Amino acid sequence: MPETKDSAAHIVERLSSSYGVTSQRALASCLDVPSNNVSAWVQRKSVPGNAIIKCALDTGADLKWLVTGEFAFAKNESLKITKKDTSSSGHVLLKKMLSSGGRAVLSRIIEAYGFRTQKELGEHLNISSGTISTWVRREYFPGDVVITCALDTGASLEWLATGEMGIASLEETTSSGIPMVSKKILLAGKLDDDGFCYIDQSFVPDGVNLNNLNFVRSGKSSWLIEMGVNELSNGSWLLDIDGTLDIYTVSKRPGNKIRIIGHDGEFECLINEVKAKGLVVVILKNAI
Repeated sequence: MPETKDSAAHIVERLSSSYGVTSQRALASCLDVPSNNVSAWVQRKSVPGNAIIKCALDTGADLKWLVTGEFAFAKNESLKITKKDTSSSGHVLLKKMLSSGGRAVLSRIIEAYGFRTQKELGEHLNISSGTISTWVRREYFPGDVVITCALDTGASLEWLATGEMGIASLEETTSSGIPMVSKKILLAGKLDDDGFCYIDQSFVPDGVNLNNLNFVRSGKSSWLIEMGVNELSNGSWLLDIDGTLDIYTVSKRPGNKIRIIGHDGEFECLINEVKAKGLVVVILKNAI
């Protein structure tokens, strides 16, 4: 959690300000927790991440301001949530958050960071693999880690917490207008999700459907691939050959045949003996 424990009282003050309430009892009602919980947080000098996430999603308050107090609170009066409004919507939100714990929330956190394994996440956040395994086994919702991930990566807090808002919504909120595309890793003939990345549109050839564009990497090579294109022509392609995916150079031959060149050899076959999964539109190679 990106906040010192002795600031719990200040966090409670910012939570109260966000909801527009003045007492700990009223804040507890807004957060849908027992009335004595808030005072216990102050005494223990630790506010649970779940409460902070719920407040941010309920009221629209800036997450970093709630956690650190670094930014001025500039939320319009019209955005304040009344006790009556919160008692209903807040309960539903809390239920969604807690029911989205365990493996589901862990997968979203790993995806937001762009990691591939739980081990990478644990090393980045200095959390033991045993602790992460416990989240999965007990369907636990790690609120503090969700907050850290949102602040670190800029991923949608709502998506991280509930899974209901796609991470691709980041594209709509960035001022740069640079499109976000899915990242994939090609490993052992399989294509696995590898997070998201931003692509400068000037690198993409005209006519390419950005919605179908994937950044695919394998070893020291990577490609921009327009997925779903399946009418084979001369060029580089992502092909499925006998259930195994790889990148090949394709050239057409008479008699409905094609010549296929891969990293470990070349051969000819009938065009219907392979399945085209996507057209390579840009080839990128590591200079090292």
